Amino acid sequence: MAPPPKGVVISVPVLVASVAASAIFIFFLIPFLSSCSTTPCNCPTSTIKTITTAPTSTNNYQRSSTNQISPTQEDIDWWKNQIQKNQLQDYMETRNKLRKGINPRTRAQQLQDLIQFKGISHYEGEESENHTVLSCPGELLVEEHHSNYGEPWAGGRDVFEFLAESSKLIPGSRVLEIGCGTLRVGLHFIRYLDSQHFHCLERDELSLIAAFRYELPSQGLLHKRPLILKGEDMDFTRFGSDVVYDLIYASAVFLHMPDNLVWIGLERLSGKLKPSDGRIFVSHNIKFCSRLGSDECTKRLSRLGLEYVGKHTHDSLLFNHYEIWFEFRRSMM
Repeated sequence: MAPPPKGVVISVPVLVASVAASAIFIFFLIPFLSSCSTTPCNCPTSTIKTITTAPTSTNNYQRSSTNQISPTQEDIDWWKNQIQKNQLQDYMETRNKLRKGINPRTRAQQLQDLIQFKGISHYEGEESENHTVLSCPGELLVEEHHSNYGEPWAGGRDVFEFLAESSKLIPGSRVLEIGCGTLRVGLHFIRYLDSQHFHCLERDELSLIAAFRYELPSQGLLHKRPLILKGEDMDFTRFGSDVVYDLIYASAVFLHMPDNLVWIGLERLSGKLKPSDGRIFVSHNIKFCSRLGSDECTKRLSRLGLEYVGKHTHDSLLFNHYEIWFEFRRSMM
């Protein structure tokens, strides 16, 4: 004979505690219910509202949008205030010398230490079971590649802000950089955009080593999977036949290329630019166009389905510097 089914047994003390808790809950709920019966009750509804908090200079500051790129005027005012509050506006180099605790060695001295002592800690012997099998070249570890641009490395942020704002980018946008180098600018796009939405064609092997062996891992951006390819032939089919870009830019790159290669690139890029809203930005100069004369350049651009939008001057927040950018878009047919 099968045993009778087991029931749930509740002890008397547990039952008494449950009844007491219910009574207390009802006691506190009655005043709330009575107030709702006499006055309008602000109960939640099924409508979802997005609340935007305006930026303030208090400790409760919140960005007005997760997509904010450039600093607001309030950001800049706060920044200036902090500099003045800490009496840094009259900084004098002669008053601030590098000292022992700051490790005042040049990059060359740091590099020599890395070569001689292999850094602070290192593996000896067999290295196949640890990351040192992919050790980073010493010249990258002392960031010599940050001095390859003739201006501060930090200026890459300026370029990103200008291009992203001018192109009205959102994280879901797609961006192609022609000649991303060591990712001075590209790092900021990679961080901002969705995974795999940043593409680059770069010819220089040393720059690619710096990008892959130092910058991407040091910035924690490996998960963004940027598509960076080595090449100098303006072959963009390797990025996919169906991809179209919201922004294509070349920062101080076209001026180093033969004019005919630039025109070949523009011809191949025109079909990969998103209609209407897509933009091509070229920095520093457009000698490839001006050398033809304005009328001939306009005609050639028109044959490629492109048109010149205008010239922009962008100021840097970081140092006494500005850049000239030239904007193009697909022809409005």
